[in-house]
Amino acid sequence: MSKDAKTKYAIHLYLKKRWSPRAFSDRTVAREKLQRLVEAARWSPSSSNEQPWYFFIGEKGDETYEKIFSTLVEFNQLWCKTAPVLGMAFGRKVREKGGGEYVHYQYDVGQSIAHLTFQAMHEDLYVHQMGGFSAEKARELFGIPDDYEALTTFVIGFIGDPGMLHPRMQKQELAERERKELESFVFEGKWGKTVHWLK
Repeated sequence: MSKDAKTKYAIHLYLKKRWSPRAFSDRTVAREKLQRLVEAARWSPSSSNEQPWYFFIGEKGDETYEKIFSTLVEFNQLWCKTAPVLGMAFGRKVREKGGGEYVHYQYDVGQSIAHLTFQAMHEDLYVHQMGGFSAEKARELFGIPDDYEALTTFVIGFIGDPGMLHPRMQKQELAERERKELESFVFEGKWGKTVHWLK
């Protein structure tokens, strides 16, 4: 199934094709592909090269998968139960280099997930990130130290048949993708003034 973005300007094919499905096949993801995904995350940029990202990644049926699944809200459990891989991303809130608060750790963890997602498209895989989970339960289940925070969970897998989803999810799965117009968020000079090269 394809849901290519209808872009105003040409962008990389993987970015054009990337989206967040809910219908995932139960097809196993080869370990070599997972290795390349986390390698891509490893090489993402970060403030002062602090690299504040940490991941738990579980394969269907293993302990890590079941723990991550148990932290998800019911809505997310409903659709991702067929997914072959579940992940959870954590960020370190304190700098390793010099100590003190790490103001940009959430931003940097987000970049690592973006790199993982881009590599996933190269591997013919899709990633769906989820904010609907209990960070407190994750802390308890995984024994997370105080200086670290669970930021997002995610599914990795191959696209499945939308018909496998609950009827209320199928409409959204098949709907055309939408985005705000560039003019609404790319500015120059002052807030709200569209940059001249977009007019």
